[in-house]
Amino acid sequence: MKFEIPRGMRDIDYEEAINIQEMRDAFLDTSRAFNFKLIAPSTLELLSTLEVKAGPSISNEIYAFKDKGNRDVALRFDLTVGLTRYATSRRDLKMPIKVSAFDGVWRYDEPQAGRYRYFHQWDVEIYDTFNTESDAEIIQFVSVLLKKLGLTNVIIELNDRKLLEEYIKDYLQVFDEQIINEIFRAMDKVPKKGSEAVYNEFNGKLSLSVLNNLISLSSVHGSIDSVYSKAQASRLKNWNRLFELNDSLKSRNVRNVEINLGIVRGLDYYSGFVFEASDPSVKIGALVGGGRYDTLTEAFGRKDIGASGAAGGVERILVALKKSRNIEQHKMIYVAFTSNDTKARALDIVSDLRERGYATDYDFSGRPLRKQIEDAAARGAAITVIVGERESRIGRVTIKSMHDGLESTQEIDKLPEFLQEKLSKY
Repeated sequence: MKFEIPRGMRDIDYEEAINIQEMRDAFLDTSRAFNFKLIAPSTLELLSTLEVKAGPSISNEIYAFKDKGNRDVALRFDLTVGLTRYATSRRDLKMPIKVSAFDGVWRYDEPQAGRYRYFHQWDVEIYDTFNTESDAEIIQFVSVLLKKLGLTNVIIELNDRKLLEEYIKDYLQVFDEQIINEIFRAMDKVPKKGSEAVYNEFNGKLSLSVLNNLISLSSVHGSIDSVYSKAQASRLKNWNRLFELNDSLKSRNVRNVEINLGIVRGLDYYSGFVFEASDPSVKIGALVGGGRYDTLTEAFGRKDIGASGAAGGVERILVALKKSRNIEQHKMIYVAFTSNDTKARALDIVSDLRERGYATDYDFSGRPLRKQIEDAAARGAAITVIVGERESRIGRVTIKSMHDGLESTQEIDKLPEFLQEKLSKY
């Protein structure tokens, strides 16, 4: 009998678990700075609740089943639904309601390289009275967090679904909602599949003039002033919304924002501003996506409030950090000893370093020094502290750099400060 885990699942090893935890710590620090309240939405939801966001067909894409009470339930596929259910049910909470979450989600997608059926997300949401400042707050949060994580080349591309809809009705003279939805679907596919593939797929569904216009519009991006000029749509009222949001972001010192009229996102979900954050230097697509989704709060029975939010894929951001070499390597210290006579002193050093917060290990079985050095290298130690009989009698130890093999001696009393300086250079 083989004891295997289900297809699309995996065990998360030590190094990745640490990286996920460090991202969680950075996310929590940023949440506190922006006064978002951490919430842990239920892992299990009624299937009908999840269908509010994604429709009945979502059951084919998630882990849905009947529980022992014969109820239709499902594992959450994102954090937004649970947070929105929570916020819309709490009429006692004062507006704006600012909540955040960092947790695992499940999707029954086809497994691919780097894509599993269980993965992690972080999520921030603001439930408000339809205020543009909430959108600016969300975008600023994304910019600050990604910079805190070490992604300094991030570009946030912004668009407004209301502006696109106004353009379609005013310039293309299309008023049929089904055709407008087809146009949105086509625009969403231009950056992913290319203009030729979109022509082939939508030829017959949309007129040639409409296809030419939307493909041309999808390629317009840059600063808000340059896009305003290129789009030649100055009479559209919803430009004022984009300018208002852009001014707020400038006041917040968020300078890494561009307008991209080709971004549509969540065709049956978003209702206003939409944005994606990516790092062009690592070329793995969007790291964070978000926008305004007032239709979801309305679907949960709250027409009086709107919502704006963003979600980031933790594993995808970790890939970006590794590619940009901004992921921190965890530095471990190994303490070796030359004999049983020096073991007690070595254990005293191990204990002291651990209490000071240094990752420290040693050999349990008392092997020869050569074997201990080999063990230190195998465990990925940055530095090995060697406690020898002669040196320890005069209060000193030998320091061996595992990167270049160089050795020096150091006073035991000054060891923690010395190691801190030494590790900072690795």
